[in-house]
Amino acid sequence: MSGTSPTPEAHPTATAPPLAEATRAVVEDFLAARLAGDTARLTALFADKVDWLLAENPAVPWIRPRSTAAECAAQFTELMEHTVPEDARASVDAFLVDGADAVLTGHVSGTVRATGRPFEGPFALRLTVEDGRITRHHLYENSLSIAQAVSDRTH
Repeated sequence: MSGTSPTPEAHPTATAPPLAEATRAVVEDFLAARLAGDTARLTALFADKVDWLLAENPAVPWIRPRSTAAECAAQFTELMEHTVPEDARASVDAFLVDGADAVLTGHVSGTVRATGRPFEGPFALRLTVEDGRITRHHLYENSLSIAQAVSDRTH
């Protein structure tokens, strides 16, 4: 994931509850580790067992079920192996935190290395943080655009 995460403006009279502050800090650490490609840090941020949801797509090698911290962290490495890192873009439009849950929405784009075809579309990512580690990672994205970019067939 490339790009920068927005710095949300805080309401001058509002203060976030401690749980929300802790959740935001872990998610910001997760985004920084993704941006840096730091799989060791990502592995440490994911819980031993993770509720991972990303619509399985057999045509797309990096989109598959995962459940352990190491498998979840490896998704970044697999994504970089199958896409052109220089073309990877992600922007975050909203970063909402409610207690242990965080939701990020934005736009992602890239190019599949094997075909040279681009993909792009909106995304929503729901993360849950418990005891300082990510226990839920649900990603909703334009899987059709990605599948078409991976395909050897012209669309």
